[in-house]
Amino acid sequence: MLDKRLLVVSAQGGVGKSAVSAGLAQLATRQGKRVLVIDMGESAGLAAHLGVRDLVFDPIEVRPDLHAMRLIRSDSLIEYLTLQLSLKGLNRFSRVARAFDALATAAPAVREIISIGKVLWEVRERKWDLVIADAPPTGQIGSYLRAPRSISELVPTGRIERQAAWMGETLRDPDSTEMVIVSLAEELPTTETRQTLAWLETNELVPEPMVITNRVVPELATAAKGRGPVRDAAIHHRSVYVEQQKWLSELPPHVELPYLFGLLTPTEVAARLSDALEESL
Repeated sequence: MLDKRLLVVSAQGGVGKSAVSAGLAQLATRQGKRVLVIDMGESAGLAAHLGVRDLVFDPIEVRPDLHAMRLIRSDSLIEYLTLQLSLKGLNRFSRVARAFDALATAAPAVREIISIGKVLWEVRERKWDLVIADAPPTGQIGSYLRAPRSISELVPTGRIERQAAWMGETLRDPDSTEMVIVSLAEELPTTETRQTLAWLETNELVPEPMVITNRVVPELATAAKGRGPVRDAAIHHRSVYVEQQKWLSELPPHVELPYLFGLLTPTEVAARLSDALEESL
């Protein structure tokens, strides 16, 4: 998986998507890769798991060979207008930039193509061995993945259509792109993961995704004996294990990451998951 050029990581909210993204990024750098991880959302989750206070549009080096940035649509639009349409001297407050930003907000698929286009542009520039997109949740990711096709349908010829075409080809290329769905062994995340997998299979926008199931508890090796809180904890652990096994059977072959017990900072969580990913992958 880490030999691809692009990983797109999505999930239902609250299942550990940013932690897994950070863990994958750390693992890739340990394997000698130069990595860029992009926060496509608006939370501070990825920054926290990377151990930095905040991320900005320009990539910053958070550790050797690991860079991170936050996708800001207005800055992505200015970069696109400057590089692709040769409109020089723009900033987010200029009249032209504000007009295009209003269009991007209102027009279908334009907002999404600007965002996913920035991710794919970083892949195409080949400054990085691997680009990891901490992408929008599964309830929204479809519009981003379908944006190149939507733009091609709206603009059937010309430079914009050609750019949309290579974006779609890159997303569909199994040698370049891997889609990762993070789930939990619980009813709602499992149901949404299965629905997302079915939608992706029908629309053929990316190669067959990999599922990573987070926070899986191990089977207890001993029986619950005695009295008091230790026995109660053991009984609870066993009931959680049995329930999780039920939902794990509903998912396709997948990678399992452990439930991390104890008080851990977001940075420590990402480091532990990185080690677990190394063992699993």
